[in-house]
Amino acid sequence: MRIFLLLFFGLLISSAVSAQTGNSTPVSVNYTSAGIEAIVTDLESKTNYHFYYDKPVFDSLKVTLRIERQSFAAVLEQIFANTPYQFAIAGTDVFLTKGTALQTTLVPGIFEPVPADYIARKAAAATGTRKFATGNEVVPVAVIENKTYVVGTRTNTIGKGNATIAGYIKEAKNGEPIIGASIYVVDTKTSAATDRFGYYSLTLPKGQHTILIKAIGSNDTRRQFILYADGKLNIEMSERIEKLREVEISAEKVANVRSTQMGAIKMNIKTMKEIPTVFGETDVLRAVTLLPGVQTVGESTTGFNVRGGAVDQNLILLNGATVYNPAHFFGFFSAFNPDVVKDVELYKSTIPEKFGGRLSSVLDVADREGNKKKFTGTAGIGLLTSRASVEGPIGSSEKTSFIFGGRVTYSDWLIKSLPKLYNKSSASFHDLNLDISHKFNDKNDLYIYSYLSKDGFSLNDSSDYAYGNRNVAIKWKHNFNNKFYGVVSGGMDHYNYSIADKDNVVTAQRIKMSIDQSNFKTDFTYYVNTKHTVTFGTSAILYDLAPGSRSPSTSGSLIIPDAVPQQKGLEAAVYLGDKFDVTDKLSLSAGLRFSGFGSMGPAIVNNYIPGLPKSEATFTGTTVYDGGKFIKTYGGPEVRLSGRYTLGDNTSIKAGYNTMRQYIHLLTNTTAISPTDVYQLSDANIKPQYGDQVSLGLYRNLKANTVETSVEVYYKRLRDYLDYKDGATLFLNHNIERDIISTTGKAYGVEFLVRKTAGTLTGLASYAYSRTFLRQDDPMVASPVNRGEYYPANFDKPHAFNFTGSYHITHRYSVALNMTYSTGRPITAPVAKYYYAGSERVFYTDRNAVRIPDYFRTDISVTFDGNHKINQRFHSSVTAGLYNATGRANPYSTFFVQEAGRVNGYQMSIFATVLPFINYNVRF
Repeated sequence: MRIFLLLFFGLLISSAVSAQTGNSTPVSVNYTSAGIEAIVTDLESKTNYHFYYDKPVFDSLKVTLRIERQSFAAVLEQIFANTPYQFAIAGTDVFLTKGTALQTTLVPGIFEPVPADYIARKAAAATGTRKFATGNEVVPVAVIENKTYVVGTRTNTIGKGNATIAGYIKEAKNGEPIIGASIYVVDTKTSAATDRFGYYSLTLPKGQHTILIKAIGSNDTRRQFILYADGKLNIEMSERIEKLREVEISAEKVANVRSTQMGAIKMNIKTMKEIPTVFGETDVLRAVTLLPGVQTVGESTTGFNVRGGAVDQNLILLNGATVYNPAHFFGFFSAFNPDVVKDVELYKSTIPEKFGGRLSSVLDVADREGNKKKFTGTAGIGLLTSRASVEGPIGSSEKTSFIFGGRVTYSDWLIKSLPKLYNKSSASFHDLNLDISHKFNDKNDLYIYSYLSKDGFSLNDSSDYAYGNRNVAIKWKHNFNNKFYGVVSGGMDHYNYSIADKDNVVTAQRIKMSIDQSNFKTDFTYYVNTKHTVTFGTSAILYDLAPGSRSPSTSGSLIIPDAVPQQKGLEAAVYLGDKFDVTDKLSLSAGLRFSGFGSMGPAIVNNYIPGLPKSEATFTGTTVYDGGKFIKTYGGPEVRLSGRYTLGDNTSIKAGYNTMRQYIHLLTNTTAISPTDVYQLSDANIKPQYGDQVSLGLYRNLKANTVETSVEVYYKRLRDYLDYKDGATLFLNHNIERDIISTTGKAYGVEFLVRKTAGTLTGLASYAYSRTFLRQDDPMVASPVNRGEYYPANFDKPHAFNFTGSYHITHRYSVALNMTYSTGRPITAPVAKYYYAGSERVFYTDRNAVRIPDYFRTDISVTFDGNHKINQRFHSSVTAGLYNATGRANPYSTFFVQEAGRVNGYQMSIFATVLPFINYNVRF
């Protein structure tokens, strides 16, 4: 018997070696809608393999595929990728089946122990070299994909009815969750996608199933299992190394076509790192502004405008924490460390019902959890900044991980090189991230996030500016069962700025402003079945806002202290959402969010004569409210509706409608966030903002879903958006309601997007035509702006075009190009002088009736990667390039000065020349 087994295993090994020899001969194919007979005839003529299959089973297979000189096994993998068909190689024989691959070897260990590396060697010989690591063991993909897993408690017979399979999909290399991975059930033709935690849930008939799993940046994989009862199946996916030649194959519908979500775009950090940016460091916000419908008012400005909304109408979240100032160093750098960020998702149309409090968009930034398997790190050094991060497991159980990242600048050398007028200036910033995740068991996970940033700069040693963010968030995720889980989170957010004027001892002063908020949220998800998902939850935010204070900064200062009283408020909401697949083609999503806000004491509230403009003349007195008492409450329902109808596997149309309410306001007379801006809560004299938006879109994927195209049109209405009166004083104004006006507005536009996600050339091109108009038509205002007619908002820029592309010459060398164009923003300009009451005065145009010159910029960069040896300890890369390669002097701001009896206009540019940059990066 022993001799028989030795001979038998010897034949199997020799067959595998023979197959491997056959695999070593490169194969080239070029198919266009080829059927199984054409494919088999072609491959048999080019190799020594012979195919066995049942022809009627394969009559629906049509393949479009082009490959140059790859192994035989690799060609087969790509022919049958994302299909229910499987192949198995035994010697020179190839067996084609549907659903489950034919097992060509005995299961090791049935008769006697076999060498530990036998399975790895055997599978590598039969299927090529594609492997991934789990812990310290190298496991061939074929072994995992051909194995049949048992889900639930095994019984002698498979019962009737349905059961739920759930689990996490993570990266094999480091244990990070994969967000947005697509899981497709071959036999039932149902699908699901992973959430922010990499979690999925599918309710299926009991029995045997095969699922296909796809995710951007990962190799497609499949799992076979027998579903006896509710159970778990966690899946790991290996990183995909893109081939140099593009391969076209048919595939399942992808998320941008299949989802009911409109105006939602996700970008991973790998994509963002290929976009050229100023000073060569990856910038999350700059990548976002390349998307259609997203603009900035100028170069290197803080904040962005989405579909005609102001900068404060965007909710910016970092791991669920609110970030009020998302930029460093005058807006040159994003506040988000690219070495820590995992991905970014922007919602600008049908915003999910779990989000609220802003009118225009939600920018949701998520950090990585940290490597749960080994210690790794990155570091980078550039002309102005350096950064470093380290991550790894805590303990040996692979249940706890951390990631720590930090950045610092040394920019004074650049400022010293500026003209003599500024050579006494200085600027610096730093930020720190520390995140910890811990898995208690299959049902409970804990996540702790923390972020700290601080900016400081001085102008000619006369004024010191500083601002910073502090955020802490804790999340607990609990799985009640495979269908139902919840996330409970809480945190504290802080933002502050200060200005110290020390040029004159007598007038030396310090100005401060701060926002503190505590928040609590519950979010629950219930997977009724594969076609029906229900979400619900609550949220609460307690605001403590210090609008502004002034105090002497030196002992000899004569400045009288002054402070606008603190403001407190409570914002709360409850929501319910339902996503339902009515048919295979029609999906609907409906959500209802009810939000409320209460302005709270202690406070002294000004009272005015009802029905008349708020002014000193109509002031009637004050009312005092004790601490904890509600002064004025607002609230109402917010509707979220969207629907999708598919027109084939790669085309769909979508429609959506949503309403939003906003209870916090940014009062500013600049077009970008600045250190002197004033935040204001809604109160008895200031109403909350309200907006609603309707949108319609067409989505189509091309070239086997590697090219995404879309066009969306939208119309938005605004109500009670705050603008300011001419000559208004916003800072340290104890009666701010007298100098601001409520406006109504409208915004509309059309957006085009083309994005290529695979191949040697990747990137996106976008164009948007958008308009935003405001109107001050309140009858209680004596002198309405522009006579009560519509006028363009400060950030109205009708035309915007963006292109960014990356061409991979080889795996080690790539070139990236970035081009952006937009219409100049509107301003109010002086056009004449006149005499009145014995003095000369300047006559201005209507508000925002003139535009500054259009904006255009081109950037280019080249990246050189070190070698790709797997076992090398350090991997390095160098990125070099040119920012503003054409040297165009784009206007940053315009201003007018009366000199020698004349009014002269001036234009200031930040980068009026070509700016070279270089960055050295290393990871270990």
